[in-house]
Amino acid sequence: MRGPLYPSSVPVSRSRSQRFDALVLEALEPIEQRWHAELTQLDVAVDEVPEINNTAPEKVTWGDDVVVDANVPLARLVPAGVDKRGLPTRARIVLYRRPLEARARDGTDMADLLHDVLVEQVATYLGLDPDVIEGQ
Repeated sequence: MRGPLYPSSVPVSRSRSQRFDALVLEALEPIEQRWHAELTQLDVAVDEVPEINNTAPEKVTWGDDVVVDANVPLARLVPAGVDKRGLPTRARIVLYRRPLEARARDGTDMADLLHDVLVEQVATYLGLDPDVIEGQ
């Protein structure tokens, strides 16, 4: 007998990426509630892994717009600009799912890690200290 073990309406039936997306939205909610007016031109996206053009890990360097752990990027702030077709783009925070998942021990740790990374990226976007974003 083949088929889904659980109905699609049950949370356990969600894929890893769907569960991760839900955690991102949950971690972003308190930040967005407090800073809603300032974040109207900011998008949040999720990629599986970062795109790295250099194959030698020791030669890879990251800018201030990237949150890294052990030289592995966890997230990047992409500023607003113009795409290849000449159309304007909005600023966005790109979270890298697999590196973040590799660093989290469990669901609670993942929620805390996502919150910390989002706070740091929003602070960079707004040009503020992360403690200000946290409300401390």
